[in-house]
Amino acid sequence: MTIEATKTQAYLDDRAHVFHSWSAQGTLNPVEITGGEGSYFWDSTGKKYLDFSSQLVNLNIGHQHPKLIAAIQEQAGKLCTVAPAFANDARSEAARLITELAPGDLNMVFFTNGGAEAAENAVRMSKLHTGRHKILTMYRSYHGSTAGAIALTGDPRRWPNETGASGAVKFWGPYPYRSAFHSSNAQEECQRALQHLEEVLMVEGPHTVAMIGLESVVGTNGILVPPDGYLKGVREICDRYGIVMMCDEVMAGFGRCGEWFAVNKWDVTPDLICFAKGVNSGYVPLGGVVISQKIADSFKDRVYPGGLTYSGHPLACAAAVASINIFKEEKIVENARSLGTDVIGPELEKLKAKHPSIGDVRGLGVFWAIELVRNRETRKPLVPFNAGGADAKPMVDFANACKAKGLWPFVHFNRTHVAPPCNASADELREGIAILDEALSVADSYYEG
Repeated sequence: MTIEATKTQAYLDDRAHVFHSWSAQGTLNPVEITGGEGSYFWDSTGKKYLDFSSQLVNLNIGHQHPKLIAAIQEQAGKLCTVAPAFANDARSEAARLITELAPGDLNMVFFTNGGAEAAENAVRMSKLHTGRHKILTMYRSYHGSTAGAIALTGDPRRWPNETGASGAVKFWGPYPYRSAFHSSNAQEECQRALQHLEEVLMVEGPHTVAMIGLESVVGTNGILVPPDGYLKGVREICDRYGIVMMCDEVMAGFGRCGEWFAVNKWDVTPDLICFAKGVNSGYVPLGGVVISQKIADSFKDRVYPGGLTYSGHPLACAAAVASINIFKEEKIVENARSLGTDVIGPELEKLKAKHPSIGDVRGLGVFWAIELVRNRETRKPLVPFNAGGADAKPMVDFANACKAKGLWPFVHFNRTHVAPPCNASADELREGIAILDEALSVADSYYEG
C-alpha cells in the first residue's frame, strides 16, 4: 500500500494545492485537524490533543464555544457583509465594548482583518499625526508579515523580507535572563534598557521619530514580561519628545495576560493599541487599532488615507461582541489570571527544580515560556538562535515527545510556550504540564552541564 493510499483526500488536496505560511513546501507533512472542543482538538485518525498553543495563541475562548458559534450564525442570518462606509450595529457595538475596556482616552477603533494590518495603520497614523518618519521597535519582536509590519519585526522572519529604507530602527528591550546590558536583576535591567532607548533616540534624533512600538509582553520571541517600571518609563520618554507610543497587544491582549489589555497591569496608557487574535479567538478574522482622542482628532478635518474593504466586517464584529460578553459572564479574564498565579507558575517552578535543561520560566496569566538550555551556568541555549535542520533536532525531538502523549506544544527556538485557552481548567493545565514533565526528559538528554 502506498503512502498516498493511507492519506485522506483533504490531505492529498492540501499537498497538491495549499501553499503554507513560513514553510518550504516540499518538506511538509501537516496534521489534518477535523474537530475541536474547549481546550482540545483531534485529527483525522481520531487522536486527541490538549492545545497548549491555542493554535497561534489566538484561541482564547477555546474551540467551538457554543455561544460564540450561535452569535456568528445569528449575524449570518441577519447581514453577512456591509461596506465600511456604512454604520452597522455589530461594528458599532464591538467598537464601544473595546474602547470601554481600553485605558484612558482611547475612544476610537479602526478595524482591520488582522494584526499585521493593525501595525501598518498604527505606523501610518503616527507618521501623519507627528509629521515624522522613523519608527522604533525592539529586537526580539514580531508585528506581522506585510511589508511595513515585517520591517518593524525584530526577529529573523524579517531578514528575507527587508526591502530597504523603511524608517524602521531597532533597539534592545529588557530581557533579564539574557540581558544585553549585563544587568544582575530586574530593576537594573529596567533602568539600563530605558537608558539604552534614550541613547538610541539621541543618535537617531528624537525629532525624526514618529512612534515607539513594542509588544506589551513580547510573545513568540520569548514571553518577555517587562520589568515593573519599564512601560511607564517608555511612556515618559514618548511624552518628553512628542513621540507616539504604540503597544502591540495582538497576542498579549484579551485575557491572555490575565488582563483585558496587558498594559492595565502596569497602569500605562499608550496612544495606540494594536489588537487581533484574542478579540474573538480567531473564529472570524478581525484586528484593529484603538486610537487616543488626540490622534483621532488629527483626522477630523483631514482625510485619513487608509481603508480596507472588510474593515469592521459584521460577522467578525458580532463574534467580538459575543466573545467579550462571554468573557464577562464566565469570568474568563479572572480565570486566566488565577491559572497563572495558582497553577502554571508554581507547577513550572517545580519542573525547573526537576529538569536541568530548564534555564528559566516566566510569564503571566496563560502566557508562559520555558527556556531550555544545554548548560545552566553558561545559559547556552538547547539549540542555536534561529536553528534549522540538524541543529534544531533537540527541540524537534522534544515537540514530538509532547505530541506522542497528546499535547500540542508551541515551540520557538529554544523555548516551549505554555499558552492554553484562557478558559482552560486547572485540571487540564495539570494534565498538560504532566506531559511536559515526561517530554522534558528528552531535553535533559541533551544537557551538557
